Parts: sequence; structure tokens; C-alpha cells
Amino acid sequence: MTVGQERAWDRYWPQLGQEVADLPAGPLDTGAWFGRSAPVVLEIGSGMGETTSKLAAAAPDVNYLAVEVYQAGLAQLMMRAAELELTNLRLLRGDAVILLTDHIAANSLSEVRLYFPDPWPKKRHHKRRIVQPDFVSLVASRLAPGGRFHMATDWEHYAEHMMEVCSAEPALRNVYSGWAPRPEWRPVTKFESRAHTEGREIRDLIFEKAHPV
Repeated sequence: MTVGQERAWDRYWPQLGQEVADLPAGPLDTGAWFGRSAPVVLEIGSGMGETTSKLAAAAPDVNYLAVEVYQAGLAQLMMRAAELELTNLRLLRGDAVILLTDHIAANSLSEVRLYFPDPWPKKRHHKRRIVQPDFVSLVASRLAPGGRFHMATDWEHYAEHMMEVCSAEPALRNVYSGWAPRPEWRPVTKFESRAHTEGREIRDLIFEKAHPV
């Protein structure tokens, strides 16, 4: 980490962050952590926090959780959060699958966001992609009825894989039947701009958990 990131980590992590591995058994008490009851959005893989900080700032009525394994990225996100004076953002460092499995209650999330996950482009590595049937089923189980799973990727074949896997999950329905229009509220990052420059199309997918009949 840079000196600035180390300083941000030391200053803000005790208040804003927790290690997934150190969480007590059972569901995370988001109400106590945020100091209020509000819809909970979980972003998986917040990277350097460029998008995450802006999205949290744009939705002050939401309790925004970000899970990421990269310490420097979390530190950078905390620096951005401090600049924006965010009070509705909390960070978790560790494995998103363990977090969802062991520490997120069923039917508790209003939205799960997964933007530009590692595409593992080589065919022999496709099994490492996070979007797989078991993962999508897990996400669906944690969404509240009407909650949404929003994905975005610049890799065409991964987008098609996401579409196939999510369409096969009985608890979810595709909100747009096909690809979702790019939401104006999702900030355009340097990464996304570079993908456009290199000729890769960005595809969004938005699936919603059905209400019980």
C-alpha cells in the first residue's frame, strides 16, 4: 500500500471495516453496524472503490456493504469515502462466498452488485469464474423478494455465460428479458472507458428475485 493508503487503513478501518474471517458466527447485524435500519446493498469486488464510493454517495438512504480481498483497494475506497464524507458505507475484507454463506441472512439484501468480475478468459480457467450455478443460487437465497442481482462485464463470452446461468436459476427472472440498458447512475470508470476504446462492448444484466406466490 502507499503511505496514504496505510494512513487511511489505520485511521478508518476500525470503524468502517471488518475481516470476514473474524466475523462472529451467524448473520451480520447490519442495523447495529450502520446504526440504523435501511435497505442493504452488497457490492462484490469493489476494486479501488471508484464506482463504489460514488454509488454509496448517490444513495444515502441505503446501507452499502462492499466486500473485497484487496487491502490496498479497500484503503483507497476509505480515502474516497472520507473525501465524500460518507456515513452509509461499510467494508468487508475476504471471500464473498463465505460472507454470503455464513454471515448474510436469507431474504435480507435489496440488491447484489457484481461489476466487471475477473473473466478468467482462458477456457481451462472458466471454472474459476465467480458466476456459477451454486453461486447464483446462493445470491438468490440472500435477496429479499423483489431484490435484484445486477452484473456488468466487458467480456462477451462471460456475459453469455452469466445470462445462461442466471436464466436457469428458478428463483430469478430477467427484468429486461435480454441485456439490460446501461444504467445512467452507474459511473463510467477508467476501466470501462478503456474497454470501450479497445472495442469491447459493456453488457449489463439485471435479474430480480420473484415474490412468493
